[in-house]
Amino acid sequence: MPIDLNEHLKRKNANNNNSNNGGNGDKKPPKNPLKMNFNPNFNMPSNKTIIGIISIIVVLLIFIAAKPFVIINSGEIGIKVTAGEYDNTPLQPGLHFFVPIIQNVIIVDTRVRTINFSRTEDMGVVGKNQGIFRNDAISVMDSRGLTVSIELTVQYQLNWATAPQTIANYGLSWEQKIINPVVRDVVRGVVGRYPAEELPVKRNDIANLISTNIETEIGKFANQPVSLSSVQLREIVLPQNIREQIEKVQVARQEAERKRYEVEQAKMEAEKAVTLAKGEADVNRMKAQGAADAMSIEAKAQSQANRLISESLSSRLLELRQIETQGKFNEALRENRDAQIFLTPGGAVPNIWVDSKNAKKATSVSGN
Repeated sequence: MPIDLNEHLKRKNANNNNSNNGGNGDKKPPKNPLKMNFNPNFNMPSNKTIIGIISIIVVLLIFIAAKPFVIINSGEIGIKVTAGEYDNTPLQPGLHFFVPIIQNVIIVDTRVRTINFSRTEDMGVVGKNQGIFRNDAISVMDSRGLTVSIELTVQYQLNWATAPQTIANYGLSWEQKIINPVVRDVVRGVVGRYPAEELPVKRNDIANLISTNIETEIGKFANQPVSLSSVQLREIVLPQNIREQIEKVQVARQEAERKRYEVEQAKMEAEKAVTLAKGEADVNRMKAQGAADAMSIEAKAQSQANRLISESLSSRLLELRQIETQGKFNEALRENRDAQIFLTPGGAVPNIWVDSKNAKKATSVSGN
């Protein structure tokens, strides 16, 4: 049985006193200045108490080492696993406790994730930490059996409500079992319908078909494990001979387009020249028409004048004109008696006067 510590100290002190007083009678032992003032009434803790304290410390150490709690951040959910069985209710962001050894919590990222189907691009560890992965580009046989490489980017998101069932069925590599095979099958099915040289021309139609068909195929999975965010067709890598053929066709098209543009320009210049020529012709025609109209008006005016003159020549007027002319000859004869008078046919009144004195100087008088 364990000895009580207080009783043991009392006995020890008594033995010390007896040994010190045995030879000297009442002589008191010298005081030890270094002896501490010890209260014999102090009760030391019992063994049970010490064991309890040690047990508590051990439990705390085990608790800290086992870490029976988990903190789930935003954009994540937790899946509690109890003895290998997945709990269908996901744990939301926050602090959650579980029983170590028996239980465990799997944290799953529910943010938008990306797979790049590419020949060269690789984000490495940084990309994986940010939910970006790279798979090899998709090799496809076109409708004639030529190999075509397709590069595209797929963005998707895990359905947090059914995440426990998805992880239970497909494991933590669920995206390589759902997204990867579906994308490859759909791309091969769509691109394989077309010959290689038509792929660049029908790029938009092919991209729409790939996106629609991938969304349809993923929707066929039970419990809707994934929601598709976007599918981007990045590049269509054609065989070398097909690329050269397409480049030749493009060059020929550009040359034809250039010639067509030159022909259009020539036609526009010709039409412009014709328009200018028509304008000049219209101006000349208008000028000629104006001259003709002026001559016609003048002729009509002259004819009208002649008609008026003809109508105004009466017999009395002619007699008056003869008298006036005869008067002029009489005046001329008075000045020059050697003058010669010529009579015009058709009348008796002379109407031409010639001065016979000066042959160089002659006067002509016309009767009207």
